[in-house]
Parts: sequence; structure tokens; C-alpha cells
Amino acid sequence: MSELETQIQNRRDKREELRRSGLEPYPRRFTFDLEPSGVHERYDALDADALEAAGLDLSVPGRVRAVRRHGKAVFVDISDGIAKLQLMARPEQLGEPDVQVLGLLDLGDYVGARGRLMRTRTGELTLLLSGLTMLTKALRPLPEKWHGLADVEARYRQRYLDLVVNPETRRTFEIRARLIGALRRELDRRGFLEVETPMLQSLAGGAAARPFVTHHNTLDIDVYLRIAPELYLKRLLVGGLHRVYEINRNFRNEGISTQHNPEFTMLEFYTAYADYEELMDLTEEILCSLAEEVLGSGEMVYQGTTLELAQRPWPRLTIRDAVKRHAGLSQAQVDDATVLRAALQERGLELPAPDDYGHLLMALFEEVAEPHLMQPTFVLEHPVEVSPFAKPTPGDARFTERFELYLAGMEIANAFSELNDPDLQAERFRQQLAARDLGDEEAHRFDADFVRALEYGMPPAGGEGIGIDRLVMLFTDQSSIRDVILFPLMRQTTDEEAGDGAESEGGE
Repeated sequence: MSELETQIQNRRDKREELRRSGLEPYPRRFTFDLEPSGVHERYDALDADALEAAGLDLSVPGRVRAVRRHGKAVFVDISDGIAKLQLMARPEQLGEPDVQVLGLLDLGDYVGARGRLMRTRTGELTLLLSGLTMLTKALRPLPEKWHGLADVEARYRQRYLDLVVNPETRRTFEIRARLIGALRRELDRRGFLEVETPMLQSLAGGAAARPFVTHHNTLDIDVYLRIAPELYLKRLLVGGLHRVYEINRNFRNEGISTQHNPEFTMLEFYTAYADYEELMDLTEEILCSLAEEVLGSGEMVYQGTTLELAQRPWPRLTIRDAVKRHAGLSQAQVDDATVLRAALQERGLELPAPDDYGHLLMALFEEVAEPHLMQPTFVLEHPVEVSPFAKPTPGDARFTERFELYLAGMEIANAFSELNDPDLQAERFRQQLAARDLGDEEAHRFDADFVRALEYGMPPAGGEGIGIDRLVMLFTDQSSIRDVILFPLMRQTTDEEAGDGAESEGGE
């Protein structure tokens, strides 16, 4: 029997000993006053004399993180994941059931403690026990605090353990929650209405991506997990909801990287009577406000680089200017598909399919320019071949009124002056079908109902998508998108292959 199996068996034996003594190891409830962090928040300012005068009797639950014996006294640290509280037990002052629970404790157990709040001689806030209840008997030992869950893949697979032993992980997801809450308040304050649109769609659209396909048994039809809510949100503009937003999941059947997860969270919002110029100003305002509210500053440090959000307006440059600057090409060369094709081949890169001008320009931009866009920068005027839902640039229909916002070399936002000419939109769909025939698996299919909706009249509008996960990466200084998603998609494996990621902290 392995050491881990021995520890698990020892814990099971203790559980049965509790049951033989008439003590339930998994009771239904525990009435409490405060959790450990709440105790500190409310009473940290009181010294020993003030606590003694107050005579505070509290009931506090928590997970056992340490057990120490000092003479006749037993000290137990319990935690709620935010803060720990020390318990001090003098067994001779406890009833027999409480002494039994105390003697059968393991690290990771949940207990309910009752006692008088005091300070020890060293000044530590402590609950002097008058009672102790087992709330959950843990059968597996927790990972060693600092080294037992260091394996990155184990942290993703067993996020529940990662949250227990790595306080910085909890802080990441607390910041994520605050960020999304602040984002909602910003949009609500500006008169946007939060809505929900279908996750299951009969036609995947709204972005260039391969969808996940599933089957509805009753209707006997294939449906797609949505790749974007865009076309449904614009239908709402047609319906007269002129400021709408949605924060929800998108699903794209594509590669996994430090910036890509097949399931991710996106904000999309649309505002009537605006264009992409107005959205650039709005984006600056919203992101600066979020930084001030969540981080307390108009700047943030990401992977050693200070990002200056407060220095507005943010730079704006076109796709072609970015390629000229970072590929060392002239304007005439940037406008020549043959030159772009050669530049990609010289770098050993696979040519896009189709290898038309727009796809070639974007492929070269992503290779030579993206990594250099560290400070917040709006990149404008994307080719029409890759922007089927954006209005054409006045005077040059090869390009569109579209921007992408880059921070720390990552695309954070994508926005258009929304195309609302139904005939031109139908033509764009036909162009996408032609691109699909040439090998572009991410090209859009023809959405006849969306064109029909535009024929009823959609007001001029600006629309934008912001990747929540990448935004959280910036706000929490995380280098991988998996570090900001609680349960990222992982390749399935057996328990034996995955391992337990657990080593004893002692105290068994």
C-alpha cells in the first residue's frame, strides 16, 4: 500500500471511529457568527483587555490548516480561504465529544468551533474553545502548502486544490469578479441593457472561427455552439433596443495557446447612431475607469512592462502603417499582394487560404507587428476580406471602418462601424462563401434571416467585442489564459495518468 493509500485509509478509520461514537462526520448545517476573515475584520483592532471586557463568545467554521500541540494545550489553525484564525483547546475544559473530535482531526477537515475570543501572550487573535464539531471529514490529504501542487497542469485539472493551497489563485478570480462587476456598472450607467442571446444556434456566425457541432434529438437537427452573439445582438438593434450588451461564453473549435481557450468569455455591446470613432473614445473611458476602480491606478504592470492606460488619447495607426513600420516595406509594397506573399514565404510562414490581399496583409501584420504593440494602441482599417460586417472606409472600399485594440501584444477588443446595407451585406456573405470554397474553414455561411432583418432597417451603429479573459490576464498579470479561467478545457486522462498532486502536510 502506498503512503497516500495509507493516509486515506487512516482517515477513513477515523471517520468510522467518529460514527461509532455517535458523532456524524458530515452534519447538515452549522449555525455560525463569522468566518475567520470576518472575525479579523471586525475584531483585529481590539487589544487583549478590550476583548476580555467584551466577553465575546463566537461560533466560527473553517478548514483545518495546522494542528500543533504545546504542553497540555492544542492549537488549531482554521481558514476560510482568505484568513486563518487560531483555536486554542485545553482538553480538560472540553466535553468528551469535543475531545474526541480534537483527537481525530486531520488537515483539510472542516470544523465548527465555539469559544471565547481572546489574545494569546504573543498577541495573536485566538478562539479559546468551549466546543468543537466535525463538519466534514476529509479523506484525502491536501497538497503540501508550497510544493504539493506546483505542477501547472495539476493546478488546472484540480482547481479546487489550487484555490485551497495557493492564495494568489483566489485573488486572481476575486479580481476577475470585481472587473466584470465594474464593467457591468459602467455599461448600465451609460444606458445599456443587458440581454441574453442563444448559445445553441442553427447557423454559426458573427466571427471567423470553426464552430462546435452537436445534435438536438427531438428536432433531429444539427446545431452549433455559438462562436459570437453579434448577429443576434444586431437583430435587437433592428427591434428598437438601441443600446444592448451581453457578457457570456463563446465557443470556438480552434487551437489552444496561452491566449486561446476553446470556451471563453466575451463582452459584446452595440450602440445605435455611433461609429467606430466614437467607440474608440468610449473604450478608452471604460478601460481607464476599470483600472482606477479595480487597481486604483491608471497604469498596470504586465509581465514586467508598465502599461500606461491613463495617457490618452491612445495611439491610432492603420494596418498598413503597422506593417510598413515593422516589416520595413514601402507603401507601394504593402499594397502589393505579391510582395506580401513573398514576405510571408521568406519568414517560413504558411500562406493563408485563400491567399488574397486581405488575408495576406493580416497574416503579415500578425507576424511582424502584433508583438510590438505593448502600449494601448488602436489598429484601424482592416481589409474587407476579413471584415464582412464592417462598413467600407470612405473612398477606399478595400478597407473597413474597423479597429482592434492591442495591449501587451494581445488583441483585447474588436469593433466596427456596423454594416447596415442589406444588399451589401448579402454580397459580403457571398464573398465569404467563395472564400470557403477556396479553403477558408472559418469563413461565414450565408445568414438569410440576418439579411432579412437588415431589410427592415437597422440604424447606423457601432459594435464592439472585448475579450474578458485576456482583460483579466492584464489586470492580474497572468501570462496564460488558463490562469484566469477556473476550469479550462484539458485533454481527458485517467486518474493514474493525472496523479493526485497531493503530498501530506503532516499532522496525520
